[in-house]
Amino acid sequence: MKKNLISLLLVIVSISLVQAQVPSGYYDSAQGLTGYSLKTELSDIITNGHNPQGYGDLWDAYYNSDVDDYYEDDGSLLDIYSENPTGADPYNYSLGSDQCGNYNGEGSCYNREHLFPKSWFNDQSPMYSDIHHIYPTDGYVNGQRSNFSFGEVSNASWTSQNGTKKGNNSYDFPGAYNGTVFEPIDEFKGDVARVYFYMATRYESQIDGWENNTANSDIALNGTSTQVYEDWFLAMLIDWHNADPVSQKEIDRNNAAYNFQGNRNPFIDNPQYVAQIWGTPDNEAPTAPTNLSYTNLTDDSVLLTWNAATDNVGVVSYEIKQDGNIIATVSENTTSYPTTGLSPETSYTFEIFALDAYGNISNPSNSLTITTLEAPNVIFIENFEDCENVQFTAISELSDLDWECTEEFGENNSGAYQMNSFSNGQVPSIDWLITSNSINFDNYTNETLSFFTAASYGDSELQLLYSNDYNGNGSPSNFTWEEVPNVTIPLHSTGNANVEENYFSNINISSITGEVYFAFKYDTSNGEQATRWTVDSFVIEGEEDLSTTSKSQLQFSIYPNPSNGILNISIPTVEKFSYRIYDLNGRLLQQNNNSTQKISVENLASGLYLLQVSSKGKVATKKLVIN
Repeated sequence: MKKNLISLLLVIVSISLVQAQVPSGYYDSAQGLTGYSLKTELSDIITNGHNPQGYGDLWDAYYNSDVDDYYEDDGSLLDIYSENPTGADPYNYSLGSDQCGNYNGEGSCYNREHLFPKSWFNDQSPMYSDIHHIYPTDGYVNGQRSNFSFGEVSNASWTSQNGTKKGNNSYDFPGAYNGTVFEPIDEFKGDVARVYFYMATRYESQIDGWENNTANSDIALNGTSTQVYEDWFLAMLIDWHNADPVSQKEIDRNNAAYNFQGNRNPFIDNPQYVAQIWGTPDNEAPTAPTNLSYTNLTDDSVLLTWNAATDNVGVVSYEIKQDGNIIATVSENTTSYPTTGLSPETSYTFEIFALDAYGNISNPSNSLTITTLEAPNVIFIENFEDCENVQFTAISELSDLDWECTEEFGENNSGAYQMNSFSNGQVPSIDWLITSNSINFDNYTNETLSFFTAASYGDSELQLLYSNDYNGNGSPSNFTWEEVPNVTIPLHSTGNANVEENYFSNINISSITGEVYFAFKYDTSNGEQATRWTVDSFVIEGEEDLSTTSKSQLQFSIYPNPSNGILNISIPTVEKFSYRIYDLNGRLLQQNNNSTQKISVENLASGLYLLQVSSKGKVATKKLVIN
């Protein structure tokens, strides 16, 4: 559970779908430019960093740039000519093994498709191997596309199994070409458009000479290095770009392409560049988003919601600011945002701004200030890192094969408790691992449980039980034990030495009441095949029930939390106490056995810790945040 506890507690930085991993300063020289001056500056930026790779190297690059982690999420090739975004794909390709090759129909193999046809630039380099416009696609569909221009098709002469079409152009624009074109499905039209904006920019110094290389290049290109495309074709690309915003798939592919050949597609990183270069100037900002409010407030997160803004051309995104800093940008169709990674009992102020395609930004929404809730108390924690001081007791009722504390084999090979009767052969056993002291659940509400198990070899069961009548002595089987609610520890399935790990995180155990002992029970008395069971990272959290008047645990408060220097500890009616500070892996980092009520934490790195305080036989633990 240490892994899960860390994932729950560490600050999670949310990354927007429309923000790629752009190197710092990459586009600085383009700031403040518009029109074709902006395009020329972008051309310089993405040309200077371009390190052309071999055409054959694309096969290997596709392992990073074109894997389906977005639709089926099955590790297959992502092919824009066969992907079905709303259902099962008609066929799938495995990277490497399904490369073309010969094909006699769809589903035979995949090859390398120049979305900007290579005949349009006479197969010249570096265009010939530029990954930004060379996608892996079904070989047969690629053959059907040939070097036709892209367009829109009402009456298809041919349709692929995912709906990609070939036929006469029906895009409605004065003077538009009406011959054969090729139309991808709506899901990928924006991807194609941004490829074409990239080609017009990266090869600005050459593209004006490509118009007459083929009949189909003449259909789309206008023979200039500025506008580059015919009016009808440019209008269609802008429509596709606006209708199909940048996706996570494109962001990831852009990052992979940057790693492969050293340059980026600026129209994925900054979609507004399209309007700033080719659009009609628009100086009207969107209206401000309204009714910014929140729900689902916790100790470290909140869900923000707002009403959509309007714009004379169209809102393309929203910026979320937290305490004056942009933390995310979301698409125009999104009017909510889950803000995570917040600190407990801390105030934050949020505002939302709307942006249009021309980079105009609205006035802020109403300002919203929230204060996060108090973090749950750590009621009980045992990471088994110190076998001399473990808060569990091992009891054997049948055989002498007791549970044993070990310095390895736990989560991330850390300390753990292990029942290892397998190494002694098939010996009937009934063995218990029980908390050494009871826990008073009446002092808390909303209790949750997290823990880790590992198993190898046999098929014997491990149960997690609790008892309200166990007295800490004698044979546990003489008392009443019930299964902990919402917990079923899976049996080991393979019957061999393979280790199967399970992480149980934030299990609701709030139905348990009273003074409770917890126990792991191991039983092979009925002839089960012995399993080597391991347990680790046992954590119970909950909120203090302020209505109770009798507390069995020590009550204390800490401030400031988060802290970056001196930590104050307040314990009513207590002058002396001892403390220990652990990291989330259970390692002891700092301690003092006769402390004042001020603790220096200046030597601790930023992060989350557990502060355990002891006084007069009582112990309590709280989470500590260091900035």
